[in-house]
Amino acid sequence: MASTSTFDKPRLSLRGLLAAPFVAFGNIAILIARASPRVRAIERLNGISDAELARRGLTRDGEIRRILGAAAAI
Repeated sequence: MASTSTFDKPRLSLRGLLAAPFVAFGNIAILIARASPRVRAIERLNGISDAELARRGLTRDGEIRRILGAAAAI
């Protein structure tokens, strides 16, 4: 039994080539932001329910202000 497979090369376009550096820069910026301790703390906070925060005597808004500090005022 013979089988054939076709392999389509990705098509290169001028638009794709021009956008590639900007896409790469955006991906790097996202990686840097996600590595931030503040972002990791916000992600942990997002995993906690409002009911659990209330049980601890905390509010989501208050915790965001605590995590971000002066940056929260911007």
